[in-house]
Amino acid sequence: MGEKKSTNIILFSGDYDKAMAAFIIANGAAAYDHDVTVFATFWGLNAFRKNEQVITKKGKLERMFEKMMPRGADNMGLSNMNFGGMGPKMIKNVIKKHNAVPLPDLIDMAKEQEVNLVACTMTMDLLGLQKEELIEGVEYAGVAAYLSEAENGNVNLFI
Repeated sequence: MGEKKSTNIILFSGDYDKAMAAFIIANGAAAYDHDVTVFATFWGLNAFRKNEQVITKKGKLERMFEKMMPRGADNMGLSNMNFGGMGPKMIKNVIKKHNAVPLPDLIDMAKEQEVNLVACTMTMDLLGLQKEELIEGVEYAGVAAYLSEAENGNVNLFI
């Protein structure tokens, strides 16, 4: 029997639709018995943020980032046709109408399938995000850890 294939996804985008695509691919690869890692960096970290506010000690700049970034996967905007926040509401209605799986549920499915959810620690430091602000089940690592997994990956995606 051959070695297990691996799929590695860098989630850089903070857009709902792009994050949704990343997690559809991650869940599909996990269903095909791949070892899957979703490495979230910069705006992609918003998919891992908790919906509720978590009180943490931060500097002024970090508090500004906290207020400007969406809190949680369900509050992310669309890459196109955001329409001042109306686009996400419209796409969520389409998702519901077609019995598709919304992003927060795709993330939960990924956890159930043992997809490795990894938050970039360097970006967390830059944006002032703290571990307490992220959802349960997230691991923390830097780019070197991602690269060590990705260098032998069968599929490597940047979304």
